[in-house]
Amino acid sequence: MSARISALMESTASGDRSAADALFSALYNELHRLAERELANRGNGLTLGATTLLHEAYLDMAGREGTVFPDRARFMAYAARVMRSLIVDYARERRARKRGGEFQIVTLDEQSAGPAPGTEDLEEIQAALERLSGVDASLAEVVDLKFFCGFTLGEIAVMRGASERTVQRSWEKARLFLYRSIREGAVD
Repeated sequence: MSARISALMESTASGDRSAADALFSALYNELHRLAERELANRGNGLTLGATTLLHEAYLDMAGREGTVFPDRARFMAYAARVMRSLIVDYARERRARKRGGEFQIVTLDEQSAGPAPGTEDLEEIQAALERLSGVDASLAEVVDLKFFCGFTLGEIAVMRGASERTVQRSWEKARLFLYRSIREGAVD
């Protein structure tokens, strides 16, 4: 199966639209589990379903030109980032609606309209991951694979052709960076 997926990725990279659809179909079950995990970990109180999230992610990914995935791990990490971004956008939109974003309100007591639980945390994590990606994209990829895709450090090591200890050090560096970044963001 992995040879088939590799061949589909190569065809997709060359612009074959049917190969992209076949790749999505081949990985559908795995991507659906990823969507369920993303929602379970970050979708507190959201009415967004895993299937809807997966299909929105597919539309988002299919609409981007020139996106190339050299291997399955990078594809899954990218899919996790897209899903996480969609969850954050959905939470922001929901919070805006809760605060009257879709209505014209003349009087509003701002203290009574609070954010949805967990929404600000999602935004902080998203911002910290974007900063990490700007500093070291490989560390951000380890976070995506470990935290968002649910792969073990051993599985990530095999995917990346590195030792498990190297991946563990990368994971620790990334966690430290994210912790400091979120903590500094809270102080600002």
